[in-house]
Amino acid sequence: MSTRPGSAAAGPVLRCRDLSRVFGSGRTARVAVDSVSADIDRGARIALTGPSGSGKSSLIHLFAALDAPSAGHISWPGLGADPRRDRTRIGVVFQAPSLIPALDVTENVALPQVLAGRSDTAARARARTALARLGLEPLAGRLPEELSGGQAHRVALARVLAGTARLVLADELTGQLDHRTGAEVLDVLFETVDMLGAALVVSTHDDTIAGRCPVRWSMRGGRLQIRSPTTPVPPTP
Repeated sequence: MSTRPGSAAAGPVLRCRDLSRVFGSGRTARVAVDSVSADIDRGARIALTGPSGSGKSSLIHLFAALDAPSAGHISWPGLGADPRRDRTRIGVVFQAPSLIPALDVTENVALPQVLAGRSDTAARARARTALARLGLEPLAGRLPEELSGGQAHRVALARVLAGTARLVLADELTGQLDHRTGAEVLDVLFETVDMLGAALVVSTHDDTIAGRCPVRWSMRGGRLQIRSPTTPVPPTP
C-alpha cells in the first residue's frame, strides 16, 4: 500500500513492510499493529483515523522510531539520516505538548538541537527564528506553566520547526483543546510542515481534521487500510 500521488522517483521518506507490534506473550499477547505495509512520500498529507485501541498511537511510535517492531521491516530512506541516531529528522507532537517545566520557551525549543550536538548559541538562534516565524516571540521567556494549552502546542510546533524534520507525526494533537483553539493549532501544524517541506501524518478522531488531508488511512484491530485521495478541506478562517 502506498500514498504516492505523484512521481515515485523522489522516493518515500518512510517505508515499512509487514510491520507488527505485539505487547505481551502467550494468552495475554495483544497485537497493536498487524502486518502493516505502506510508504510515506515526501510532502504527503495523511490523516490516520480509527477508534481508540485500534493501533494508531502504536503505529505513530513505530514511525517515529520511538519503539521497535516485533516483526517486519521499517526504514527511512528519504530522511538523509537514521532517526534513531539523529532525532531532529522526525518531528513528533503529542496530545500533551511535553514541554520541560524548568525551561523557558526558548530553551524548550532549542533543547532538541542541543541534544543533536549543536552549540547552545546556534540552538538558541534556531529557536528564536522558529518562534519568530510562528509569531511566538512574546512567549520566548515564559515558563510552560505560564502558557495556555493552545500556546503550549504552538511552542511544541516551534520546536519541530527549529529542526530539520522531513517527517512530522502528530498524535491526537487537538484532543485536549476546545474546537476553536484546536483549529488554530491545526493551522499552525500545516503552516509548520509547509515551511519545512515535510511529510505529515496526523492521527485523529475528528473527521474535520481528517478532511484537511488528501489521503486518509484508517486502522481497526491493528490493520491499516488506505482510502482513495480526497479533496482537502480549507483551513478555518
